[in-house]
Amino acid sequence: MKRTRVKVCGITRVEDALNAVESGADAIGFVFYEKSPRFITVEKAVEIAKSLPPFVSVVALFVNATDEQIRSVLDTVPVDILQFHGEESPQTCKAFGWPYVKAIRMRDGVDLVQLSNDYADASALLLDSFVEGTQGGTGQRFDWSRVPSDLNKPIILAGGLSPENVADAISEVSPYAVDVSGGVEIEKGIKDAAKIEEFIQEVLHAK
Repeated sequence: MKRTRVKVCGITRVEDALNAVESGADAIGFVFYEKSPRFITVEKAVEIAKSLPPFVSVVALFVNATDEQIRSVLDTVPVDILQFHGEESPQTCKAFGWPYVKAIRMRDGVDLVQLSNDYADASALLLDSFVEGTQGGTGQRFDWSRVPSDLNKPIILAGGLSPENVADAISEVSPYAVDVSGGVEIEKGIKDAAKIEEFIQEVLHAK
């Protein structure tokens, strides 16, 4: 049976990262976007990354960052995958020679088939809700029926996921992975260990 992977994003504390991993998370995400309430410094990201056990992927999230900002993170933090969450072009995304995920905000008129071809080098497309003026972390879900079943690219489903709805999301979309942030928080940037555990249990038992 196919297993749906789990990424817990917006990690800002060592204890939250370890709780996520102990509950079964496959990846954790660091947000290197200063306007986000989940922004993390390079120094803190290094501290958390060094606390992780083997075989947990570290994802670095950027929003329209400069080359210098991205390279300063790559030079310091043990990053496995880049996540581009802004309007980055395919050329920008692949310029670093790093595996990357391209986030797509599901506004009206989005053509996922075309985008999967445009970002042919991406390891996956991450589908998030579109809210004007907000680059992710909205806590709102989009219409999952908009996701084609025959894309030639793995799908990471994000946007308003929680322990209450993630099983339904997996049942409808059958994504490669799910990405949660606000749905397992006490407050923005501070995770709830019980909610993380509940979320991952729901993922494991989803059909």
